Amino acid sequence: MAQKKKIAVIGAGPAGLTAAYLLSKTNNKVVVFEKDPKYVGGISRTESYKGYNFDIGGHRFFSKSKEVEDFWTEILGDNLIDRPRSSRIFYNNKFFSYPLEGMEALTKLGVFESARCVLSYLKAKAFPIKDPKNFEEWVINQFGKRLFQIFFKTYTEKVWGTPCTEISADWAAQRIKGLSLSSAIKNALFKPKNTSGNKDKVIKTLIDTFRYPKNGPGMMWEECVRKITKMGNEVRMNTGVTGIEFVGGKWNIELQNAPKEEGFDHVISSAPIRDFIPTIHPAVSAKALKASQDLKYRDFLTVVLIMKDKNVFTDNWIYIHDPSVTVGRVQNFKSWSPYMIPDPAMACYGLEYFCFEGDGLWTSSNEALLELGKKEFEKIGLGKGEDVVDGYVVRQPKAYPVYDDVYRDNVDIIKDELQKYPGLYLVGRNGMHKYNNQDHSMMTAMLAAKNIDAGEELFDLWNVNGDAEYHESGDRGAEEGGRLIPTRVKEKA
Repeated sequence: MAQKKKIAVIGAGPAGLTAAYLLSKTNNKVVVFEKDPKYVGGISRTESYKGYNFDIGGHRFFSKSKEVEDFWTEILGDNLIDRPRSSRIFYNNKFFSYPLEGMEALTKLGVFESARCVLSYLKAKAFPIKDPKNFEEWVINQFGKRLFQIFFKTYTEKVWGTPCTEISADWAAQRIKGLSLSSAIKNALFKPKNTSGNKDKVIKTLIDTFRYPKNGPGMMWEECVRKITKMGNEVRMNTGVTGIEFVGGKWNIELQNAPKEEGFDHVISSAPIRDFIPTIHPAVSAKALKASQDLKYRDFLTVVLIMKDKNVFTDNWIYIHDPSVTVGRVQNFKSWSPYMIPDPAMACYGLEYFCFEGDGLWTSSNEALLELGKKEFEKIGLGKGEDVVDGYVVRQPKAYPVYDDVYRDNVDIIKDELQKYPGLYLVGRNGMHKYNNQDHSMMTAMLAAKNIDAGEELFDLWNVNGDAEYHESGDRGAEEGGRLIPTRVKEKA
């Protein structure tokens, strides 16, 4: 059977590889261009050091979308293992289970503080802030001012490096969707029944089990690459895209380490908008270019500590709300998957530091960062710095698209501008400047693939919500049996 269309995919992360795999299955010619010389998966890759594997941020494989779940199963099958979700919050020198456990939280906060939290919550419900514009206002409406101060303010400002009043309410609505004090308490006091048969009723923040690739999330995307290659298509590493040009109804791709590639029918990009928009020819308008350059990103680095396993804690991760330390979150890679640690007598922890590329943390030497990690790990009470036998540092630029008070206007300007470029799709977290999970990124790629195969715009990729669900009025798309299907495809002659 002849190949149907020629598609360039920029970026070998979850979005790019999902699109490439699905388009390969429908017999298209696909070339994926990835600038990293070694790793696929983007932020969902697995890095390795002396046989120790570690995740970049922690990736739960859980989705309300059956189509996404089926994709994961198709790629990895039995290499996806079920893992218990266990996480805590470190606040005021105490560890709190998260999701909250009623009696534990009451005991550790104390009766007086707990009463303050409840009264503050009741006040917020009686007198809510109308039309909350920023993160602080949104969370106060959901939890009350006191719980915002205890459990949200410090951690959020560590993550973003900016006051909560300057972070859009959109981010809170996406990341804490469906969760309020009442739902958290209800979950704590009346443990929900197993909802695996109906994931629509699950609040993502409160799930207690998830699937995970046994050797880390990169295993999913490495296997995806093997399957794409087996179908006759290419994933080119160490091949950054420096420009894309639309001429004569086709797209040409200019490359950093290779000759220009010509004659693509479509381009799918998961590259950060700020980097990608200036590469388009004919050039976008000055207004759209400025909008792209005004988008901001938050970066982070992981300080990996390897030590004897003294079974100090078994959580997947711990949120650090204590302002006396810089670390924002601690990952326990052995709890994500024991297969990631080559020696069962050892433990491997990842201390996450949120920063801006080029600031003091980012430019610190690896030796200085490892010393900081050991010192703060001990200060929190998770272990002794002297027990660390080895370490490693991973820097991750553009980890999080920033939701400031003007980001949405800038993205809307870019969306409108790109309508002038036929066959061009933006997908994924950085490709669309949407801070969502990998299932959302994958769903945008799935819809791009459906549009390309159908030969028309059946789905608007921007209408995928944070739960990887497609929402559109009218009859342009529908869901049947957990799968998105077009309802108005033009009849082919």
